Amino acid sequence: MAMNDATWKRHANPWSVYTRIPVLPLLAFAIWSRVWIGGLCLIPISLLAVWTFINPRIFPVPISTQNWASKGTFGERVWLNRKMVPIPRHHEIWALGLAIASGVALIPMIWGLWALDPWAAFVGAILASALKVWFVDRMAWLYEDMKAKSPDYSSWLY
Repeated sequence: MAMNDATWKRHANPWSVYTRIPVLPLLAFAIWSRVWIGGLCLIPISLLAVWTFINPRIFPVPISTQNWASKGTFGERVWLNRKMVPIPRHHEIWALGLAIASGVALIPMIWGLWALDPWAAFVGAILASALKVWFVDRMAWLYEDMKAKSPDYSSWLY
């Protein structure tokens, strides 16, 4: 996503986090809409792709970062920086496990969208989204455990 410090600060706005949660189910619905609107389904699909890109950039820097959503984005930054500042092994295991599980949950969604099986598409999209929210929760936990390990990390909290 090519996010710099300014973008990460904006992405720490809870509105940015919470408005990204429904993107995957909406994408599944947009892909499914090909049944009703044919090639015009590319319009909502494109809008969701654009939204995914601009979302971390469009909201203002939050007034406070003393909330779960902001800490979740901070944890993602810590996770991405784990080669420079190592993280506890249990966080690494959980993060990788949840990322893999979320990816596996996409399989029934993709199959459901291809085969026009609404239950498979719905269950896969909801399960992958729920696992992503769980991942964000683990990232908030990671941040709490790591905020004292780096002056940069602790400076994100205000």
